[in-house]
Amino acid sequence: MASARKTLLTGLVTFVAGLLLWRYGLDEEIVVFVPSKIGLIMMVVGGLETLYGVYKVVRANGEDPV
Repeated sequence: MASARKTLLTGLVTFVAGLLLWRYGLDEEIVVFVPSKIGLIMMVVGGLETLYGVYKVVRANGEDPV
């Protein structure tokens, strides 16, 4: 299983990449998809992955070492 920090970092990178696609891909259109819509989907997925990474970090810090 991926570490909490790696999940958090991957989520942030995905969110930023989606933000860039959404921001700068508004006036572009490729045959199959529109970059701004793909960017919005990437932002949602990246945000969810970031929240999951935060959850894993908080949960790992709250456990008692046995």
